[in-house]
Amino acid sequence: MARLGDCIAMMDEGIGRVSQVIPDMPAAEARLTRLLLMVGHTFDEAVEQALKPSKINHSDFLTLMILYSRPDGSSTPGELCEYTSQGATNMTRIANALVKRGLITRGASEEDRRRVVIRITPAGRRFVQKLLPPLFPRVSAAFVGFSDTDKRSFSRLLRKLADNLDRLDEVPSPKDAP
Repeated sequence: MARLGDCIAMMDEGIGRVSQVIPDMPAAEARLTRLLLMVGHTFDEAVEQALKPSKINHSDFLTLMILYSRPDGSSTPGELCEYTSQGATNMTRIANALVKRGLITRGASEEDRRRVVIRITPAGRRFVQKLLPPLFPRVSAAFVGFSDTDKRSFSRLLRKLADNLDRLDEVPSPKDAP
């Protein structure tokens, strides 16, 4: 597997060549977009590897973490789909797998029997409390060399980008051009 640094170098060269042929190309933005995707993919692979010994995948882990972090430990399938960027079919698979392991329960809401509520179990809470601490060193290592100011700035910039992405529908698409 190619090192991320080698992939970044190849990307830089490629964007440079395309910019020569298409001068109006927003090269800096293209470079940043590709960097985000490459780094995100590498992070995702690292998380999957770290979770593998616990026999849980990233989407199952993320679902469990959302429930763990909620004040009452519960959510609805629709909310979980939205927060995890998973479709309804995959969320059903995730919930089935976590129910089977005894980490969550799924049942009708007490307020509205038509609404399904997914709740973390005490076993699910213990699983998260055991699973998280071994992940901390790798997460910290990924940000070695980042000062507290760097991390705050990076967070601020990513949130600014997220806000811009939320507003992309306001930007005319190429099909709307004359």
